[in-house]
Amino acid sequence: MDIQPFADRRTRLLAHMDSLGGGVAILPTATEKTRNRDATYPYRGDSYFHYLTGFPEPEAVLVLMAGNSPKSILFCRDRDPDKEIWDGYRYGPEGARETFGFDETHSISELDTKLPDLIANQPSLWHSLGFDPDWDARLGRALNAVRAQSRAGKRAPSTIHDLRAMLDEMRLIKDGHEIALMRRAAEITAAAHRRAMQAAAPGRWEYEVEAEFLHEFRRQGSQFPAYTTIVASGAGACVLHYVNNDRRMRAGELVLIDAGCELDGYASDITRTFPVDGRFSGPQEDVYELVEAAQQAAIAAIKPGATFMAPHEAAVKVLAQGMIDLKLLHGSVDGVIESESYKRFYMHRTSHWLGLDVHDAGEYKTGAAPNDQWRPLTPGMVLTVEPGCYIRAADDVPAVFHDIGIRIEDDALVTPDGCEILTSAAPKKIADIEALMCAGKA
Repeated sequence: MDIQPFADRRTRLLAHMDSLGGGVAILPTATEKTRNRDATYPYRGDSYFHYLTGFPEPEAVLVLMAGNSPKSILFCRDRDPDKEIWDGYRYGPEGARETFGFDETHSISELDTKLPDLIANQPSLWHSLGFDPDWDARLGRALNAVRAQSRAGKRAPSTIHDLRAMLDEMRLIKDGHEIALMRRAAEITAAAHRRAMQAAAPGRWEYEVEAEFLHEFRRQGSQFPAYTTIVASGAGACVLHYVNNDRRMRAGELVLIDAGCELDGYASDITRTFPVDGRFSGPQEDVYELVEAAQQAAIAAIKPGATFMAPHEAAVKVLAQGMIDLKLLHGSVDGVIESESYKRFYMHRTSHWLGLDVHDAGEYKTGAAPNDQWRPLTPGMVLTVEPGCYIRAADDVPAVFHDIGIRIEDDALVTPDGCEILTSAAPKKIADIEALMCAGKA
């Protein structure tokens, strides 16, 4: 593992802390969670902790000391030959220091004893306030332990900052290490979508297609899906977060698949919609081309200096006109947008941040309310572009459009000149989809 990107981020964070008066930052990783009885869920560490350390084990805490002699300290589990027989290798404090480049490492069993001394006489304490009540209480006990020694000249930090706010700003702009991982995650996910298009067929179950994703993700080195895979056929495609994946697919229907892998912590996020039997009908093609046109307008709006909302506004304008043209709505484009009547068929935003989390960290507005503004896009940001059109059966909807649900989603990296679509290897042109599906059936 290349540890330099993690060390560089710690250095940047310590510099930010110094610019605000210094202090000490405390950041634990996620805990293991029981699934049932004595079985746990597959372990996945905290995203903030991973961003700064790359350390993969549970029961670990990072301490950063700002000031004239900045220092990174890791508390982690000891080596334990008996437990390693059952659960696998542990780095231990010494191995963690050698492998991950911390200045100091200690046993996690020493944390509560050392914590009061680590925070004593520090001007500020940086912590993820409110995220974990147990940790809030743990730090409260440490602060009280310091205050109890006031007559010995020890002082507790006078200010507590929310560490996540600073890390959110850092995580918005991806470095080269992150971008390389996200490109690879996008390649793996695009390959899985191509595989799914060739595997889908009338009579197959949605979960069979889901299994194709799981196979391809692991085959190419991804550790997890980035989120629960959506394989939604027929009317299920009009349910935004459909995850049952338990329906038998039928000829003449569309299937909407929203699936992405996670690679070394970083998410990809692709949605494709295609006909179960490999051929779009006329009405399906009309709605699909509308959504594709909306996505192209949104992609064209992504460039440095444009606001986060610019892609959404561009997509909505195209969708509103298309809904009028298809007789789904009536009136003018401006009227449909002002009244928000388009939300009957398109009810979500076009984009979200993407990174260590599929809905990644970072505020969408800057400044203080009521004068806050949508954030300008900056090179290094990664966001999704995912317009859709979801037409549930209703008496006032033309019958040919009943239960057509379409979403097309790609991942866009903001560049100095515009954006790079990381997920372009997943087919989305009608001709390309039909050709791929036909080849899969040959």
